[in-house]
Parts: sequence; structure tokens; C-alpha cells
Amino acid sequence: MEQNQYTEENIRSLDWKEHIRLRPGMYIGKLGSGSSADDGIYILVKEIIDNCIDEFVMGNGKIIDVKIKDGIVSVRDYGRGIPLGKVIDVVSKINTGGKYDSKAFKKSVGLNGVGSKAVNALSSYFMVYAVRDGEKKSATFERGVLIDDSKVEKTDENNGTYVEFIADEMVFKKYNYKKAYLEKMIWNYCYLNRGLTIKLNGERFLSKNGLKDLLEDNMDGDPLYPIIHLEGDDIEIAFTHGKTYGEDYYSFVNGQHTTQGGTHQSAFRESVAKVIKDFYGKNYESSDIRQSIVAAVSVKVIEPVFESQTKTKLGSLEIEPGGKSMRAFVNDFLKEKLDNFLHRNPEIVEILEKKIKQSEKERKELSGIRKIARERAKKANLHNKKLRDCRIHLTDLKKEEREDTMLFITEGDSASGSITKSRNINTQAVFSLKGKPLNSYGLTKKVVYENEEFNLIQAALDIEEGLDDLRYNKIVIATDADVDGMHIRLLLLTFFLQFFPDLIKRGHVYVLETPLFRVRNKDKTIYCYSNQERIKAINELGKNPEITRFKGLGEISPNEFKYFIGDDIRLEPVILSKEASIDSILSYFMGKNTQERQEFIIDNLRVEEDLNDDQIENLDKAS
Repeated sequence: MEQNQYTEENIRSLDWKEHIRLRPGMYIGKLGSGSSADDGIYILVKEIIDNCIDEFVMGNGKIIDVKIKDGIVSVRDYGRGIPLGKVIDVVSKINTGGKYDSKAFKKSVGLNGVGSKAVNALSSYFMVYAVRDGEKKSATFERGVLIDDSKVEKTDENNGTYVEFIADEMVFKKYNYKKAYLEKMIWNYCYLNRGLTIKLNGERFLSKNGLKDLLEDNMDGDPLYPIIHLEGDDIEIAFTHGKTYGEDYYSFVNGQHTTQGGTHQSAFRESVAKVIKDFYGKNYESSDIRQSIVAAVSVKVIEPVFESQTKTKLGSLEIEPGGKSMRAFVNDFLKEKLDNFLHRNPEIVEILEKKIKQSEKERKELSGIRKIARERAKKANLHNKKLRDCRIHLTDLKKEEREDTMLFITEGDSASGSITKSRNINTQAVFSLKGKPLNSYGLTKKVVYENEEFNLIQAALDIEEGLDDLRYNKIVIATDADVDGMHIRLLLLTFFLQFFPDLIKRGHVYVLETPLFRVRNKDKTIYCYSNQERIKAINELGKNPEITRFKGLGEISPNEFKYFIGDDIRLEPVILSKEASIDSILSYFMGKNTQERQEFIIDNLRVEEDLNDDQIENLDKAS
């Protein structure tokens, strides 16, 4: 039996750019196509802007100019500019930067000198120049390789740094920047850095009231009471209660949006409940206090420890090495500031306690129903096989390693059968709907437990107690591209928006795009997602190609379906705009505005050319 040889030739050292390109996930998280807010192309943009933010925090430069067009990203700040002799080193030598000097960057976002190097290595084109006191130094790279090292030249430009790059399609494949995700990123920078102006493609973003502005801009509907806005050294908190279910948090560390929370968010959740209990002198349940809370928490930490390179979850147990614990820091702040605020605002105290008692009453009313519903869900999952789970949940993988998991919610046995046979059984699960879901618009949460379909979906996702135990990172609505499919899609979105809006706000809900046509000849097959693509395919394949119109997902064979839910899967994220109100959205789609809704559906349905008057009428009757 031949044995594997292990010699010096098997030992290989990678330089910085080779390692980043070989293991990009270690540096920027998942790659993605731009359909998720945490996809790699947005991390690249963020890494460059983070450096500009550090300059602003140090008191240098109040404007950042960001432009993104045709895949070309440029970022210009007006800070001090990179020292000219170090321009190349800063973007091409790992563990090189100015943030190791804790005096200069005491509470910086990035401390490991990786960010701009990762962007450089993962860009097919990367150019940087710095301006300092009338002199300019520039350098150009391709995939991390220096191709142009310009000499220092005189200039009349203002001090600062300019970076321009194109994310490498060899790494990111087909990608597209979504305006909504970019704007959310820019707004968060502005909320956390009052006085900073960021221009995105010429549009100005500016916040005057910090986290208070964040809640006002992002809350669904009016708050139950005026936003409580508290500030102290290295901490800022804003919160109120709304009218939706669940708990909604926006948490930040040193200006970094920690989308997965962390020790600071946990400390707030615990402390806000404790302080309010102590104020009223009543042992309310913490869950009743926090029900419908909307809060933003920002802390500044010396040498923060994150649980990943992309800094989405804070792991620091202390506010600074050897200092006060995060738990004590947040609790002491709220114990003083929130308690004082409540004593000075009796009208808010009255509204808040009324809300807590209302949540308590609803919880007790639901307790019996919930117990029965859980047993029913357990039995249904075992015997009815509504859920074809994925294997990853049988392993001991950490929650953050499960970002590839997705649950397809589909209609009917034929469609679910095709997806089940063609899916990646390790990470992709399938939930099969039985008919059209109930229109839940205007109903209370009691319906979630009494309606079998809704109860089973909730059980499959494991979101009864919130999103901390969410079993699938992506929830994919997979319905036919016809009138009935559109209606089922609306009913599911109504359910999520009504009872679990955080699923959509945190970017977990998507719509699966599948081809409308297959155009082929003996040599080639082209799948088309629109009429325009169909016409283009016909022209490409020439005379009399075979054209198939897919009326429903069940008509697509498993052998073909695997191409549409594999590496080239097309997912359209469900995004709530900054101005969107859930109440107004649900009222529009599921309320009594028949003619207006009809016109919208006709205008936006991809297969509108196949609709006839009877189908339109049936759709509206179903709503």
C-alpha cells in the first residue's frame, strides 16, 4: 500500500494576500451576492469607512464622501491623511497600522491592522492616495499586487485619504450592491457620530440627536411614550415601547453595529428590567417589562474583543482590560440615570406600568394555549412530516457557524417534493404549507398558537421566546410566480410582520427567484428569469429553440431545481425601508383598499402578461 509522503515540499508559507484570498471568510465573513446586509461586499466598504470614522473620532475631518456606481467604490475622507511614507505599508502589510498606539486610537473599531489589507487582496483593482500638507502619494494594486508606486507630488487638494476599489468577481462571483443596505450602514455611522456628514452618491446623511434619531427613524408607528434618551461617559442609551410584538435592539460598540448583540446588549436587557422592577417595587416578569421594547445601546470599550473578524458580536466581559465588568457598568449607569428619569416623569411611569400589566395579562391568557400548541407541534413534526429538517441541527456547531442554514417555505406537495429532492440536505430544510395560510391582519398573537400552520412554522423556526434560538439564518418563501403564489407570499409576510417583525428587520426573510422560462437547443440550455432574458436567449441560440414556460415550482424537475437553490441561488431580500410603517404596509396589502391593491399587484407581478380579469378578481376576493 502506497503511503502519503510528508516532506519539506509539503510545507508551504503563504504571503498575506494569498492567505486572505485562500481564506476570505476568516477576514470578511461570508462572501454572498449582496442579497444580505452582512455579505462580504458590504464588509469591504465598511472596512474602508471605519478608518475614516476613526479619523473623525480623533477630531479630524467632518465629511466623508462615498460613491458606488457600476461596482466601483470610492471613499474620501478629510482627516490627516496616511503618512506618505507608509501609504503602501498600511494597505499591504498585515498587522500594520496606527491603531496599536492606544493613546491615538484608544477606542477604535479595528485594532488588528487587517481591514484595508483584506479589501486590497480581495479587489481586482485597488487604488489609494493620501494628501498631507500639499503633498500627495498614490499607489495602485491588482489583487494585492502592487502595480504602480507613484512618486510624491505637489497638490492643492485638502488633507485626507482616498480609496477606490472593485471587489474581485473571481472571489465574489456575481454580486450587486443594494442601496437599502448601504443607506442603513451610512445612517448608523451618522447616528453614532453626531456632527459627521456622510455623502453617499451625493445624498447627505447627518444626525443631530444620535440614538434618539435612530429610534425615531426606525420605529414602526408612534412610541407609547416619548423616547427615553440617556447619555454618560462611554455609553448612550435610547429606548421606548412600541405596539409590535417582541424585542427590538440596535447595539453598537465603538461605532460598530453589533448585529448579533453581545455582552453589552445582554447587560442592557438584564439591567433595564431590574431597574424598572426596583422602581415600582414589584416583582414583574422581565419578559413582560421588555415585551415590545425598542432600544438602542452604544458603548465605547478599550481594546474590544469580538467573536469574529467581522465584529458582529461583542465578547468583552469588561469595559476595559482589568476594569469594571460590562454588566456592572451598564447596570450602574441605568440605576442612576433611568431611576432619576422615572422619578422626574410620572406621566411616562404611568404609561409604562400600564404596558407591563397588559403584557402580563396577555402572557397569562396565552400560557394554557401555548402548552397545548407546543405538544401539537411536536406531534405534527413527528408524524405529518411538515418539516424536512437539515442535518446541521444534529451537530454541535456553534450558532454563528450556522449562517448557511435556510428554510424553504413552499406550497403543495409537488413543489416541496422537488425542493426536498434537490436541496443540500446538510443546510437546507423544507416546510410544506397545506393550502393558503390564514390572513392574520389585525388578529392577536392567540392565532399563532390556535392556527396549525402558523403554530408549526413558529415551532420549526423556534422563535416563540425571541430570535436568540432562531434555527435558520435565512427563511425563504418559495411560491409559484403566479396570482396564487403572490397571494400566499403576501399572507406569509403579513404573518411575519404582524407577529415576528424582527425576522424581517434583521434581514432573515427572502423570496426565492426561480426561472420563468427554459430556452434550449441541442447544445445549450439557458434559464430565463424575465421576458427580456427570454428574448436575449432566443437571439443567442438562434433558429427555433425549444421554449418551456414554467407555470409552477412543481413543474421544475429536481435535477433542474438543484441549479436554482445551489451556489447560484437567487434570493430577493425582504427589506423594510427607513420610512416604512408595518401598520401602513399591512393596511395597504391586506386591508380594504381593493382597487389600489389590484393595481399594485398587476404592476409588480413578474407574470402580469399572463393575468386575466377573472384571476385578478379572484386574487382580491382571496385577500
